[in-house]
Amino acid sequence: MSTAAKAVKTSNAVPLQAPSQEIWDSKYRLKDRHSQPVDQDVSATYERVARALAAVEGDKADEWLPRFQWALEHGAIPAGRILSNAGVEEYKPAVSLINCTVSRTIRDSMRDILDSVVDAGMTLKSGAGIGYDFSTLRHKGAFVFGAGAGTNGPLAFMDIYDKMCFTVASAGGRRGAQMGTFDVGHPDVREFIQAKRESGRLRQFNLSLLITDEFMEAVKDNADWPLAFPLHPGEKDDVKPEDLIYRDWPVVEDGYTVDDEGRVACRIVEVIKARELWDTIMSSTYDYAEPGFILIDQVNRMNNNWFCEDIRATNPCGEQPLPPEGACLWARST
Repeated sequence: MSTAAKAVKTSNAVPLQAPSQEIWDSKYRLKDRHSQPVDQDVSATYERVARALAAVEGDKADEWLPRFQWALEHGAIPAGRILSNAGVEEYKPAVSLINCTVSRTIRDSMRDILDSVVDAGMTLKSGAGIGYDFSTLRHKGAFVFGAGAGTNGPLAFMDIYDKMCFTVASAGGRRGAQMGTFDVGHPDVREFIQAKRESGRLRQFNLSLLITDEFMEAVKDNADWPLAFPLHPGEKDDVKPEDLIYRDWPVVEDGYTVDDEGRVACRIVEVIKARELWDTIMSSTYDYAEPGFILIDQVNRMNNNWFCEDIRATNPCGEQPLPPEGACLWARST
């Protein structure tokens, strides 16, 4: 044991039980390329992490090393990627200390969708999970003017991300983690709600709906609920004013029509009863435990950075709403 480790006071914490030892060995213990342990025991893992943390203190590193290790031994356990990847540069030089991220906003174009797949794949490879808002993609059957054909919709593109996540080996010995969020006013919302009823589909995703104040009011009033998507410039001559609704939208593409409040003109594709959609959501949540339920307007009201960011997605487990290209760096105490 190192001099720094000897300086650490003996912990009176509950000893690790057999399941905890197994999780540490399979998920967080540093091993070489032959699967031979580099961390000889849990204390060695704590020392490795503490040494990486102390290194940023420069000439005071030796002073801080035993303090950080004492904290780890007494239950200040950092997030999984830190525990797994801190101080491992000699063995795993391309991994991340970031636990979870949210993708940049995926723009409604084939190139941006595929570029985002690449970014997501590299994120997963580094060991981090990732969340995405897919309701920025036009609905199934919508005309793609550049290709002169209809699109298969956002769920079909989600299938690509799903297969990518299944294929990419995530660093640290765990499967890739993804969250897909979706606006409750998108024309394909019912397909999103029911997606996992199809055997084997989107199994690398957790799914959550973005529920707005406007929708909740419509449910209370048993009112109509328009399903709409931003009006494409090529459709402007085909749409009557009564077929448009203005809504807040996370991205303004070239040619979108915007009102004085910054809302985007959306073409109403279908009108349904809000309460019927609510019942579909509740039935799916009861039967399949998905999709999750994010009160997205309340999230943004409670966000301290509301003035400079718009949150539309969360990390894969849903506990941390994040802006586009955001990351969570949580630690946890036990």
